[in-house]
Amino acid sequence: MDPLTLLFRLPFLPIRAVVGLAEIVRDQAERELHDPATARRQLEEAEDARASGEISDQDLAQIEREATGRLLKGDREVIRHG
Repeated sequence: MDPLTLLFRLPFLPIRAVVGLAEIVRDQAERELHDPATARRQLEEAEDARASGEISDQDLAQIEREATGRLLKGDREVIRHG
């Protein structure tokens, strides 16, 4: 690499590293969000909370809809990008 080019790129290397790290974090968060095990855990916790009276039936239904929606959205993403 040309020393002049390196001189101009050097100040941007930390920015590129931060952007790369942010992409890794985003990808991991997406995997966890659409992971069936995560949804199952969330549903089990919601059912336990409903059984102990911490949340209402309506709250449980909302949590179930959100978890199912994330799983279905994840499946569509896999089909589209897979």
